[in-house]
Amino acid sequence: MEEIIASFKPYHFAVTGILLAAFAVQLFYYLHYYRKVLAQSRKIRKGKHTFSDKQPPVSVIVCAKNESDNLREFLPSVLTQDYPNYQVVVVNDGSSDESKEILALFAQDYPHLYHTYLPEDAKFISTKKMSLTVGIKAAKYDIILLTDADCQPAGKDWITNIVRNFDEKTDVVLSYGAYFNKKNFLSRLISYDTFTIALQYMGFALAGKPYMGVGRNLAYRKHLFFDNKGFASHLHLQSGDDDLFIKEVATKRNTRVETSPESITFSVPKSTFKKWRIQKSRHLTTAPYYRFGTRLRIGLEIGSRFLFYAAIIALFAMQNLWLAIFAGGIYILRALTQLLVINRTARRMNERRFYLTALLFDILLPLVTLWVFLFCRKKSKIKW
Repeated sequence: MEEIIASFKPYHFAVTGILLAAFAVQLFYYLHYYRKVLAQSRKIRKGKHTFSDKQPPVSVIVCAKNESDNLREFLPSVLTQDYPNYQVVVVNDGSSDESKEILALFAQDYPHLYHTYLPEDAKFISTKKMSLTVGIKAAKYDIILLTDADCQPAGKDWITNIVRNFDEKTDVVLSYGAYFNKKNFLSRLISYDTFTIALQYMGFALAGKPYMGVGRNLAYRKHLFFDNKGFASHLHLQSGDDDLFIKEVATKRNTRVETSPESITFSVPKSTFKKWRIQKSRHLTTAPYYRFGTRLRIGLEIGSRFLFYAAIIALFAMQNLWLAIFAGGIYILRALTQLLVINRTARRMNERRFYLTALLFDILLPLVTLWVFLFCRKKSKIKW
């Protein structure tokens, strides 16, 4: 062993040290942050997590722009929830399709549906934020539950499972907005990206560091919106109605995370890489506005991942058997940790499993995200 160590060069030790440091950081994120979502799911399943027995009235808000097909298909699942007292507010955001007629027909059968609209020629940087503002102002109740027109709740107890988290201390409830499983590469990539982002923002929130939610499945109190002056601080941005707003109002004391399978909503994934790239580029425009601590935590995870893979490649390139064995062992340990945390959590939340695809996407997604962040953000011209 002494002879083996003596044969190593200083740069061998340097790269090995980088690998071990990056590996330690990666383990910390998976075991300290991401695993918290699994632990929360287990506590809920075993009845060890306390919930409120009250069922206060709720206003569900849906914004729709040219979503007639989605309204026809998915709105009934929102209108037929097994919940005693709630209204559904749909804001028709200047649609040029049949949305108005479809909403009028639904309103005849569902008296708890209220629909309003933004003019088709409304001039705003983000009509989504204006639509949400109109919807929240129209809401009759203090608890606001947001979803999208292309979303379908997991079942009839969606509202129940979200709202049970509201007690006298809770103002914000974060949950998971998943995508329907499609058997193609892009769908798997989108699902993995969405799920790992959820592990991050939900895990951070469970650790007392909330920084974002997703508008497909998000609840907060109406007075919180007006106390914060709505989206006033980021009206100049197309995005931010969910993440930047939550960044401003959520704290470790007023925020809870709901992870039960019944609390999930499912959306239709983008059908082409270009559409997904545009969606992702729009979301990334808000990243520079996160708090320094949040940007540091996110950046540290991504940076340590880059260093981890770079060090693995470097050690294999040195053509030293012992270094290659060591690098391979470290890679396997991290891969096992990653797959166990991701797939056990996915099983608890009725999400698809990721095995070999997780190992591929773990490398691919940071590269795609970096490319979109550097070169594609300014190309996105859509308002939603």
